[in-house]
This record gives sequence, structure tokens and C-alpha cells, in this order.
Amino acid sequence: MDLLTTLEAGIKMLILFGGLMGAAAYLVLVERWMAAWIQDRLGPNRAGIPLTRIRLFGLGQPIADGGKFIFKEEFTPSHVEKVLYFLAPVVSLTAAVGVFAVVPFGEVEILGYRLRLAVAPGVDVGLLYIVAVSGLGVLGVLLGGWASNNKYSLFGGIRAAAQLLSYEIPLGLALLGIVLAAGSLRLEEIVLWQAQTGLWNIFWQPLGFSVFFLAAFAEAGRLPFDMAEAEQELVGGYHTEYSGMKLMMYMVAEYLHMILASFLLVLVFFGGWHFWGLTGGQAVAAWPTALLRVVVLLGKVLLVIWFFMVARWSWPRFRFDQIMHLAWYVLIPLGLVYVVSAAVLGEYGPGWAAQIGIRPALLSGIINWLVFFAVWGLAAWLAPLHYDNRPLRGPIRPQAPSPEAVP
Repeated sequence: MDLLTTLEAGIKMLILFGGLMGAAAYLVLVERWMAAWIQDRLGPNRAGIPLTRIRLFGLGQPIADGGKFIFKEEFTPSHVEKVLYFLAPVVSLTAAVGVFAVVPFGEVEILGYRLRLAVAPGVDVGLLYIVAVSGLGVLGVLLGGWASNNKYSLFGGIRAAAQLLSYEIPLGLALLGIVLAAGSLRLEEIVLWQAQTGLWNIFWQPLGFSVFFLAAFAEAGRLPFDMAEAEQELVGGYHTEYSGMKLMMYMVAEYLHMILASFLLVLVFFGGWHFWGLTGGQAVAAWPTALLRVVVLLGKVLLVIWFFMVARWSWPRFRFDQIMHLAWYVLIPLGLVYVVSAAVLGEYGPGWAAQIGIRPALLSGIINWLVFFAVWGLAAWLAPLHYDNRPLRGPIRPQAPSPEAVP
């Protein structure tokens, strides 16, 4: 049994790593097509099968890009701290890949054998593991910026680390509210809880979803939160001195963070593999239902990734002070309010629902939506008006020039 378990884990790791690398490569192609569509131009459509004239609508472009990175000269500047310089992209990529070990795709029973579709199934602290391991990516950013011995890289690394560390707080607060409501840190149980109740968390946890969604955007480093690079201002950010395979590891890690954010959004707030009338609500399923669950989960994830792509090519970049203001003055206070409301509802909600005579889930949903509109309305009211577009009242009178302006 130990040999079988080891073989199963090895096969799962190979499938997961290959799938993530292939997904990162071809999602870049999809994003380039998306950018071309939004900007009304042609995207990659020529690269096809190597050494042939078959183009296949540009599907060979990721192969060409990967080959370029592999055969590009591995240039290392003479002024860098070489050990940390080479270690930094490895740390970023390792953290970005390792975090997917606890992502569940469901459970299937084949010939009496219960197969759990995750590399490390049944981890009791799955959400805590994801937050901890994904946070290690900040080390890769800081090491790359510092080891480059370049002021542009150092500034980029500091700004990126400040952003990532700041947005980890509201991200954790949003997940903590879900843990209080579900009573578990295991992703499998959170998904199963949504499947058995038939009510996804987004429908009755709107405040937690909004805080998590914005924080996940910033953690992934996507527009309008991509101050980690901001090539218009910082040359190339923390990886200015990197090229070749080292740069590719950074770029793949950044893309995997977006995929992870999409998976977490789907698993925690959109029911994971559950869909009404199709996937059922039991923990273990036969192989046709299990296959359908994987398709449903991946379909939801692709929809979220599509929104990430559309947002990147539709919204302008925020200033760095605006990004930090949003984290510390908006999302963290809202996250604290959400955690307190989730704790109060978890402790006193069933008793209040019994006194009123309604279901606890219905009472929680009503209170959560009221809290959502109240706190966002208060945040909008307290926010300063940067632009006042109201029409002027009364006649417009020209102002007399000041005495200093008269020659």
C-alpha cells in the first residue's frame, strides 16, 4: 500500500506540473489574442508546427516563445550577488507550483478504490498552507531586487514586497470569515459544504467575496495592481537584471499566481466543482460524475481567468499610493468588519433564527447583505471626492487678474 500511495502521489505531481506549465504557456497565448481583440488588431496567428508550413491559428506560438527562452544567452551581470541572484527565481517558481498541492478536484471511486484528485489530499490546514506557501513568493521578489545590485531593481522589489505583504492581510481576513462560517480549514470540506447546501458562498457572503476578490487581484500582480513591475517607471521592476530561463521562471510564477487566485475564488466562493443538477452533493462520485466535476471546476476557473485578462486590457494602472491606500484604509477595515460579523453570526445566529422562526442560513444571508451595503456605502461616503463633476450654479464671472500678473 505504501508503494501504491507513493506511485499515486508521483503520477499526480507529474500531471499537475505538466498541466500548470502547459496552462501557463497557452494562457499567455489566449491573453495575447484577448489583447488584440480589445485593441482591434491582429494577435499571434502565424507560428505553427516547427519545421512545417502548418500554422494552426498560431497555436505554436508558446512553443516558439519557450524555445526562445531556452536558447537565449544566459547572461549574468558581474555586479550581482550570484548565489541569491540565481536562487531568487527558483524560490518564486517553487512557491507558485507547490501551493497547488492541496487544490482539490473531487474524489472518485474506481473498482472499489477511492481516488482523491489532489496531490496532497486531506490536509487539515489546507487554506493556511496556501496562504503560507504563496507568501514565500515575496522572498523571491525581495531576493531578486536586492541581489541585482541595481537601484531600479531594489525599488521595484521593495514596492512589490510592500504591495504583496499589505494585501495578504485582507486576503487572510476574507478567508478567515469563510473558515468561521464553514468550520473547517480543509478546501474539500468547504466545497462539499457549498455542494450539500446548494448555496455558494458568493450568494450569502458578498462582503467577504468583494474583499477577497480585490485582494486576490493585487496579490496576483495583475493590472490595475501591477506596480511590482510598472515598466514605464522602473525599467523592469525587480527582474530588470534577469534574462533567459531565469526571467521565464519569474514570468511563469507570476502567471501561476493568477491561476491560483482563480482557483481559490472558485473553490471558496463559487462552489468549486459543484453545479446544480449536474454534479451532485456527495463526497465521492462515480467516474462519469467525477469527470464532469473536473470539467465544471476548470470551466469556472477559465471564466475567472478570462475576467482577469479583460480587466488587464481595460483599466488603467493605479498609482502606488492609491494601491496602498486601498489596502490599509479600505480593505483591511472591511475585512475586520467581515470577520467580526461572521464570528457573531456563527455564535448567535442559530439562536436568533430560532427565535424569529426562519432558517439560520436565510438569516445569515440577510444580515450579510445588509452589512455589505452598509459598509460599502459608508466607505464611499468617507472617500474623498477626487473629481467633482457637478455643474456650476449661477453665472460664471471672470476673475480679475492679480496685481502680480499685471506687467
